Amino acid sequence: MMGFEWLRPAAFFGSILYALVGVLVFWISFIIIDKLTPYDLWREIVEKQNKSLAMVVAAMCLGISIIVAAAIH
Repeated sequence: MMGFEWLRPAAFFGSILYALVGVLVFWISFIIIDKLTPYDLWREIVEKQNKSLAMVVAAMCLGISIIVAAAIH
């Protein structure tokens, strides 16, 4: 059946591997961007509750995710 091709072990584990690589690339890029900014992004968002910065970081995360997904796909 055509609907169950993703269930093949090679396709399934390949998808898992690409997902892990994507998460790793995303996390590394977030760390690099965090180091390039003049302040600690995580502390500003979590401790100081900076909602504006959280929205900017969320948009950045979506952009990085789209780029990583397009590169892996």
